[in-house]
Amino acid sequence: MMRDMAQNTSDGDLPALPRLGGRRSSYRERVADALRAALIAGELRPGEVYSAPSLAARFGVSATPVREAMLDLAKEGLVDTVPNKGFRVTAVSDQQLDEYTHIRALIEIPTVAGLARTADRVSLEALRPAAREIVTAAVAGDLIAYVEADTRFHLGLLALAGNAHLVEVIADLRGRSRLYGLTALVRAGRLLASAQEHLELLDALLERDEQAVHEIMTRHLGHVRSLWAGGEERG
Repeated sequence: MMRDMAQNTSDGDLPALPRLGGRRSSYRERVADALRAALIAGELRPGEVYSAPSLAARFGVSATPVREAMLDLAKEGLVDTVPNKGFRVTAVSDQQLDEYTHIRALIEIPTVAGLARTADRVSLEALRPAAREIVTAAVAGDLIAYVEADTRFHLGLLALAGNAHLVEVIADLRGRSRLYGLTALVRAGRLLASAQEHLELLDALLERDEQAVHEIMTRHLGHVRSLWAGGEERG
């Protein structure tokens, strides 16, 4: 939804956003989803201040649901309120990114590897459309669609473990790390290779190859930190 917001550092420079229709009660959720997607893809830049009225004008809604949505994002640690100005996108330090990725690795790698033994084939195959959407988005260079499909795939996969709290924890960590640096993957021509790992992972799960699943997940989370976060590639 906010595909064209990237790289703008002032309200006056922001391009027009899609106008949101429907019931007012849905504006807050829809605006929050759009803002969250832009934050995750790095399209709202850390350290920059964005005012609710300027964003609201581009959504075609009043400032109230935008302000409410931004307050929701503030509770998630994605933005900070700036009195009389708006909201500043919070920066994430290298140490924080390392910590988030470490926690994700401790949780996701063994959990997903275990699904090679426990997940049924029908449930795994149901995730294939999302995996294909990730590849399609990578080919098109559509980072918002990429992030949205990637989120559905990974959280849907973790949900197969039957632990809703675990899914909530990972969703929160994914939001806080925000997968910085996707544009760097596009420029380097490596986004497609990262996208195809989702299909590789799904095939390994269907083949009940737990070791292969473990290796793919380890490699994939390494990309999250070293490539998507824009840091030095490790290992």
